[in-house]
Amino acid sequence: MMGILLLSGLEKGEIHVVHACVSLRVCFDYSMKVPSLFQTLLGVLTVCSGPFSVSAEDGPEPWKQHQYAHDGLHVSPAHAEEGMRATFSLEAAGDYLDQGASAWTRKRGCVSCHTNGSYLVARPSLTPFLGPPLSSMRLFFEEEIAALKDEDPHTLMQGIQPTQVVYIAAGLAEWDLHVSGTLSAETRTALGLMFDVQSQDGSFGNVDCWPPLESSDYQSATVAAMGALAAPGWISSVERDQPELAGRFNLLMDYLRVTEPPHAYARVLLLRVSSHSKGFLASDTRDAVVASIWSRQNTDGGWALRSFARPEQWGDGSRAEKLHAEPDAENPPSDGHMTGLAVLALVEAGIPRNDPRIMRALHWIRTHQRLSGRWWTRSLNTDKYHFITYSGTCYPLQALAACGQLAP
Repeated sequence: MMGILLLSGLEKGEIHVVHACVSLRVCFDYSMKVPSLFQTLLGVLTVCSGPFSVSAEDGPEPWKQHQYAHDGLHVSPAHAEEGMRATFSLEAAGDYLDQGASAWTRKRGCVSCHTNGSYLVARPSLTPFLGPPLSSMRLFFEEEIAALKDEDPHTLMQGIQPTQVVYIAAGLAEWDLHVSGTLSAETRTALGLMFDVQSQDGSFGNVDCWPPLESSDYQSATVAAMGALAAPGWISSVERDQPELAGRFNLLMDYLRVTEPPHAYARVLLLRVSSHSKGFLASDTRDAVVASIWSRQNTDGGWALRSFARPEQWGDGSRAEKLHAEPDAENPPSDGHMTGLAVLALVEAGIPRNDPRIMRALHWIRTHQRLSGRWWTRSLNTDKYHFITYSGTCYPLQALAACGQLAP
């Protein structure tokens, strides 16, 4: 299979590798010796099959021309100065999600946590308000899992590939829950493969250079847990018929239960898992996470992603220096990703929809949608594409839905 190897971001201390259906990122800093850097790259490239060529992005500084673009699809660049919409538009937000996922998938041909992975994990839950997700996205994920199940398991354990399998399985499970209403053979296969690439400690291999999604094995474990819990009837069926697979699921839940989350952001993800698994966390632990979220709410009603971890906690590379140098580092502004996620986690945990603090957050969401249909969230990594605005649009929509703010 012909693929494309794209190396970019060298000036930022990151390398972005895209080949066929594999999307990998390698982080380094300028103190890394050249032999070590290329040994790292060689280890990554061993997961690529077939010949490859080096290709430039669409001319110089393409992120100034678009955020997503391919074959007639064009999503405008993401930046803080983009204008606000006068009124909230569900249609504009839905179009942004559909176009971004389609353009990424058709151009890159790979599963990314930040775009099409987030699409299939989040978009099915919005079916009552936006209609079913794109069937082409479901088909792409099915084709991916069909190809991956024939790969060498050792190869699939490398780099970010376990996390990609996690997003495929979780996305198919969410589709089955919210769209078809029944567990499909493809989802069952994907969940089986997901646990085949599980690490011995119960987590799933990830990278730590593209936070918050491609950030830690812990983050991937929370997505895996949510996917397994969402799959209709899957847990009861494996407990009955596949005790070894049920044991792997229990290992995952034990890992999340006993492992200290790497930062406050990860605790929010853990809270969401606990809300979907009765009795998973002790009530005092849940209460502490809820209190932590409230303590970080900004005066405008929103939350800031940067308030949920110190710069040094987000992973390797030169990121911490960048984050410390931001002019609003001591008082980061509210953003779509964290505001939507915080509301969703709190409401799932039992906080009433009409809590005044929730209502303030919902007002922030409704009044901060941009002209493109997305919500602004500044990347933790590079000031280029700001792909975090994608999940930063999924979460606000899910929050509005969870609070009864969207009309079927």
